[in-house]
Order: sequence, then structure tokens, then C-alpha cells
Amino acid sequence: MPQRRARPTSKNGRNGRPGRMSGWRRTPAPPPEPAPETPASTADAPPPEPSDAGSVVQAALYRDGVRVSAPDTLADTFRELREQPSGMAWIGLARPTESELLSLAAEFDLHPLAVEDAMEAHQRPKLERYGETLFVVLSAARYLDTTEEVDFGELHVFVGPDFVITVRHGAAPDLSAVRQRMEESPELLKLGPEAVLYAILDAVVDGYAPVVTGVQTDIDEIETEVFRGDPKVSRRIYELSREMVEFQRATRPLVGMLHSLMAGFAKYGTDEELQRYLRDVADHVTHTSEQVDGFRQALSDILTVNATLVTQEQNAEMRALAEAGFEQNEEIKKISSWAAILFAPTLVGTIYGMNFDRMPELHWVLGYPFAILLMAVVCSSLYVIFKRKDWL
Repeated sequence: MPQRRARPTSKNGRNGRPGRMSGWRRTPAPPPEPAPETPASTADAPPPEPSDAGSVVQAALYRDGVRVSAPDTLADTFRELREQPSGMAWIGLARPTESELLSLAAEFDLHPLAVEDAMEAHQRPKLERYGETLFVVLSAARYLDTTEEVDFGELHVFVGPDFVITVRHGAAPDLSAVRQRMEESPELLKLGPEAVLYAILDAVVDGYAPVVTGVQTDIDEIETEVFRGDPKVSRRIYELSREMVEFQRATRPLVGMLHSLMAGFAKYGTDEELQRYLRDVADHVTHTSEQVDGFRQALSDILTVNATLVTQEQNAEMRALAEAGFEQNEEIKKISSWAAILFAPTLVGTIYGMNFDRMPELHWVLGYPFAILLMAVVCSSLYVIFKRKDWL
């Protein structure tokens, strides 16, 4: 973590540099003219860049863990911070404009790559060190009870020796609660920007707990729906599985990030109490990451069980259809057999019932008994044949 150190004042601006020029300023500023030794006059400070204050959620200056001012614009924040040799600026932005980020980059010497990431958003959680500045990307989450969905937000944090800048993309997390918590704990806030970073990490990780609870409830409901045979459960399993993939992307890198921070405790002289807090956050995020891994495995198992149950149900339906078809075929066989048996005497009777004068056996005395006998013989023969074929 960056070490907190006192800033030497200079007539040229903070840290002895004229406005902390960087490659992000579009036009180079002229070199400062010599000025009399007066405390932080307006002639010493570089001209403020225009900025839209609409996305500045809150900006405040702190000294010894106590808020000393709350400027309305970024320009006022820069000016007052130059006038506070031992102060710390905490600037919160929500979906800032490009001009705001460029002015912050010029004032605090933010690395161009980090600023570009903050502009683009859609970054994976990571921790990068650029000189004395830490750049941290976090993925926050919140559970929406009304829609039973997980909403993800992205948070970018710049941590320097005397400043903390948060750039929020999304509704989560609620950094106003973090600020209130820190202001109510001046002894913790007195530890500087690294303490603010801890509070932000802790808020993001604590925000995972309701999500874990909500997802666990969803999984329990899905298990009930699977065994109940709800046809819509497959879609719900798929959607929740996708959310768990994103949740895993948010929590798994955070474990390595916190271990990297803990590895630098000795090198950067992190306060012992703050070390304990960060280790506690690391334990929580490790536990959450393991739970998310378990959720993914559980959803995979549920999806397999659901596929098996659906297959079994389809097989049962196919078996029932096959049985119904078999029974139908048997009925058709019986109907066809009796139709053939009844057709034989009808055929004989139809032939001998034709009104022709010249027909064999037409005037034969035994013609009628012969016709009846022929009908009986044909019907009996057909009955025996169909019976042997098990059609009757």
C-alpha cells in the first residue's frame, strides 16, 4: 500500500510541482512565473480546468481523521487540497465525464492506462501499482428481491499518498455508507488512504453476503421445481448459472488481490491494526469465493438431474405412446378381422342376388342351401386363420 507521508508545500503547487502536470493534459501549461512567498495564493495554483460537477457524488477533505471541508467542484477540491499540507482528499464520482477524469489525471499524476480503464469500464477485478498510486478494480454485487436477479456494478479506486478517488459504474456499492462509517471512526480514518481502501474493500465483500443468501434460496427453490417437474426450471437454472459465472469472476481475483496487499505490509509499513482488518476481509472473500464455487457445482448437478428427469419423463411418454399404439393396432386387427369375416357372406349373397336369368345354379334346387353352406365355410375358414394369427 502507498505510504502516507507529509507533502512539502511549494509556491508552485502540491508536492513541489506546478499543478502535477502529466501526459493527460491536452495542452502544455506555461512554466510558472516567480511569485512572492505567500501561502497558497491563487496566482500559484494552475488555472482550474472546466469540469461538470454532475457526476461528482461527493468530495471532501480530511485532516487527522476529521472532515475539514466539502468542496462543491473538483477545481475547489484541488485548490483546497493544495492549501492543506497534511490533508487527504476523498473524491467520489459516478460515471464521470472524460473531462473530469482528465482533470483528475493531470492533478494527481494518474497513469494513462489506469485512467483509460476507468473510462472504458467493463474491467476484470485487479490491482495495479503505478509509482505511488494503487489502482484497484472491484466488482460489487447486490441481490434484487423483486426480480430474483444479481445486479453487478464496477468500482475503480485510485489510492495515492494523499488522495482516494472512487469511480463507480453501476448502483453498487453504496459508498455513502462507507464514508459515513469512516467519518464516525476518526481513529481509523486517521490512518490515511489505505484505511479508506480497506473500508471500500470491506463494503464490497460485505455486499456479497446478501447475494450469497439470495442465491442459496434460489437454488433451494430450483431443486423443488426440478422434482416438481416445472417446465420453466431449465431456463432459470441457466440464467442463475450465468450469474454465478460473473459472481465467480468478481470474487476469485479478489482473493489474490488481498493476498498481494498483505504481502506488501512490511514493505510499505502498513499499520498493524489495519493489517488485522485486511486479513479479516481476505478471510471473508475466501469464504465467499468457496461458496460461489459450490453454487456453480450445485447448479451443474441440478442441471444434470433435471436433464435426467426430463429424459425419463420423455421416455415414459414415449412408452405410453407406444403402448397406446400397440393397443390401437390390436383393436384395428380385431376390427379388420371381423370386417373380412362379415364381408365374405356379403360377397356371396351379393353375387347370387343379381337379377340375371342365366346364372349357374340359379334354378338349382339345392342352390340356397349351397349358398348358405358356402358362406358358413368361408366365414369359419377366415375365423380360424385370424385366430391362429392372434388377430382375434
